[in-house]
Amino acid sequence: MLQQTETVGERDDPAGVPGPASTEVVKSLRDHGALPQWRLMWRQFRKHRLALIGLIVLVPIYFVAAFCGFFAPASSNTSHTDLPYAPPQRVQVSGEHGLFVYGFSSTRDQETFEQTFTVDKTKIIDVGLFVRGDQYKILGLIPSDIHLIGPTTAGQPFFLLGADHSGRDLLSRLIEGARVSLSIGLVGVFASFVLGLLIGGISGYYGGWIDNAIQRVIEFIMSIPTLPLWMALSAALPGSWGPLTRYFAITVILSMIGWTGLARDVRGRFLSLREEDFVMAARLDGVGRGGIIFGHMVPSFASHIIASVSMAVPRMILAETSLSFLGLGLQAPAVSWGVLLEGAQNIRAVATAPWLLTPGLAVVVVVLAMNFVGDGLRDAADPYK
Repeated sequence: MLQQTETVGERDDPAGVPGPASTEVVKSLRDHGALPQWRLMWRQFRKHRLALIGLIVLVPIYFVAAFCGFFAPASSNTSHTDLPYAPPQRVQVSGEHGLFVYGFSSTRDQETFEQTFTVDKTKIIDVGLFVRGDQYKILGLIPSDIHLIGPTTAGQPFFLLGADHSGRDLLSRLIEGARVSLSIGLVGVFASFVLGLLIGGISGYYGGWIDNAIQRVIEFIMSIPTLPLWMALSAALPGSWGPLTRYFAITVILSMIGWTGLARDVRGRFLSLREEDFVMAARLDGVGRGGIIFGHMVPSFASHIIASVSMAVPRMILAETSLSFLGLGLQAPAVSWGVLLEGAQNIRAVATAPWLLTPGLAVVVVVLAMNFVGDGLRDAADPYK
């Protein structure tokens, strides 16, 4: 008995000062129970190594896409018509010239008319950092002509990833295409999120004939084959529309198709929550329907929504890439990864210039990274982990 009394005394001092064991309990509660939800999610997210790798990959890619004009060596429309399918150039370093690349010498077969490029070491093209070149606008607002890397003399060919059929720098077009392909995923998911949350919330909260009507519409949309639906909606777009108008139209099309899955998830959550005690308490307290939905029910499963939205972004990117690749989405002169891959449909062109498949590699890397991040967010948002 004396030993037990001493043990209790070690835990709590009679004067009210917590002992060593109580201090550890308080510290554990402070570290785990008193933290905001986003910090708890971040702590769990860091344990997911693939998710961290995906985040490390995505952050610089989105940063480069946001400031694509600065990182691209040239404008996506600058062409060298005498250098179609020119191979990639290697950046050289020497004490005399600093950074430079060698130019090309080309010969054309008189029978097949195939053009062959060879490195001409007598043609030296000086390369510099923070050089002036083609005009662009930072974030579409501030005009500038400074590029991270490029030839010091304007008009010289500089193809780090090779050139396309018109002699345009593939790296510059890849970077500019990233801005469209990556942003269309975010914009499309945002629109789908609004539609899915609104329609799914109404269906799950009210139930009855409203729920039945909305669910039949969702089932009808989900039963339509995706590719024919894309083709029909894309064919309805006027051919006279410019690249920007067509961009927003494609975003609307993707949003019209992509909201049904999220609406189903939200509807199921609302059906399970609308009879919970905290919802009933909010009703008795006089809270309106909007306040109950957006102030009480939606925050209770916000982590699930975050995880669902993060997994929907790569699907949107793949959808835009597929549409543009098939010629149903964005079209030249707009630049996206799907538009760039459209030039790789010719097997002969790919055999001559395999670097035309680089946009496909970029799509694979980004989609994988986003899926890893989505898996990490889903695990971090799971309250039972």
